[in-house]
Amino acid sequence: MLAKALPINLPRCQAIGLIGTACLALGGETAGALPVRELIAPSTGRAALGLVGVYFGVVLLIAAWAMLGKLVRSQEPPTVRSLMLVLVVWAAPLLLAPPLFSRDVYSYLAQGAMVEANMDVYTHGPALLGGPLAAEVAPVWQQTGAPYGPVFLAVASGLSGLTRGEIPAGLFGMRLVALLGVALMAAALPRLARHSGADPAAALWLGALNPLVLLHLVAGAHNDAIMLGLLGVGLVAALGRWPVLGAVLVTLAALVKAPALLGLAAVVALQIRAGRSPVRAVLTTAGAAAATTVAVTALTGTGYGWIGALKTPVSPQNWALTSLLGRATAAVLTEIGSDLAPLAVPAWHLLGIALTVLAIAYIWLRRPRLSPVYALGLSLAVVVVLGPAIRPWYALWALFLIAAAAPSSSVRRRLAAVTGVVALLALPSGAPAGTEELILAVSGGALAVVVLWQAHQAAQAPLRESTV
Repeated sequence: MLAKALPINLPRCQAIGLIGTACLALGGETAGALPVRELIAPSTGRAALGLVGVYFGVVLLIAAWAMLGKLVRSQEPPTVRSLMLVLVVWAAPLLLAPPLFSRDVYSYLAQGAMVEANMDVYTHGPALLGGPLAAEVAPVWQQTGAPYGPVFLAVASGLSGLTRGEIPAGLFGMRLVALLGVALMAAALPRLARHSGADPAAALWLGALNPLVLLHLVAGAHNDAIMLGLLGVGLVAALGRWPVLGAVLVTLAALVKAPALLGLAAVVALQIRAGRSPVRAVLTTAGAAAATTVAVTALTGTGYGWIGALKTPVSPQNWALTSLLGRATAAVLTEIGSDLAPLAVPAWHLLGIALTVLAIAYIWLRRPRLSPVYALGLSLAVVVVLGPAIRPWYALWALFLIAAAAPSSSVRRRLAAVTGVVALLALPSGAPAGTEELILAVSGGALAVVVLWQAHQAAQAPLRESTV
């Protein structure tokens, strides 16, 4: 007789994911985005073993998450509370791990120190600061002003004062800030899902337990976590009797990173659906947003330079769609001897911005039946796809909200498949991938697949014997 399928249960998913994040943390000790003085040459055995270990852990985490997704879709899904516990367990090994998949956290620390030293962080890059913190920032960003709003810079400045510029303490502090953001995201998701008629457990699985959250928001300590956390709780407030509070919280999110500003459209739409007049909804939201912006800017003292800093240049090899098309067009124009080649990338970026505006207008004006939360998720997806810059964690801007309001399970399955691919796209050091690094990463992932298969076969052996 055919063997029965191996049953999936919550403890098994929790254990496999925990092993995965533990391997991530251990591998990161030699292959992560380490401080400059602790960097290990990629060609050494320790670094190679670390890279294999990290990708071994990434594949285990993806597998555990996929298994958990099947359990969430089963007839007896886990409760929201039990999923929250899984998130805590999976994140725990990453708390003290070195930064992974990006060196951006060092830029945060340097920018916080610049604000603390009364330097204009929007005009000057970390090179002006000098010293150990500036040395940790990637060369491409040494002369670049901060593209972040006054809320995040105030947090970074406060953290700089508390840690006195000590890098280990600063890294730990930034990770705690990111964990706070993830906690806010997890708290908001079930409420947003219920309002949108979606399954809270499925929303939590896709929006908070997602491997990208653990790899980039927790392990990478990106400030996108606090942006999304504030955006989420702001939308929750707007769902109830506190639309002004919702507008304030969404504005605070936008004063971390600008894309959250689109959340104000959702705040307006939620008020209109609650029976308020459109004029009143717009005026109330705009007034709360303006007052919050003025008050926060005055309190932090960083000024309005962040508006101009939104034009911060992207890295030359950014793989955003419009950047790729721009570089391809420039190559063709260069080949035919045209003088227009230098204009190709800026032209494609402008076209992308124009298409983004048109697509967002279509979503909000021509698709009024869409849930405001879902419409916001789609709008942020357009920003990510057509914007001039993209990073793996940018996918979470849209995914977080679509997870809460997706109209069907098929949408979630497609997003889950995309997540599995995107989770494999960055090296733990945050550096570009070379041939040797790619071979080691694939080897680590393949080893995880073999181990999972062998464990599956071993677990099925008693079932085969019982059915003979």
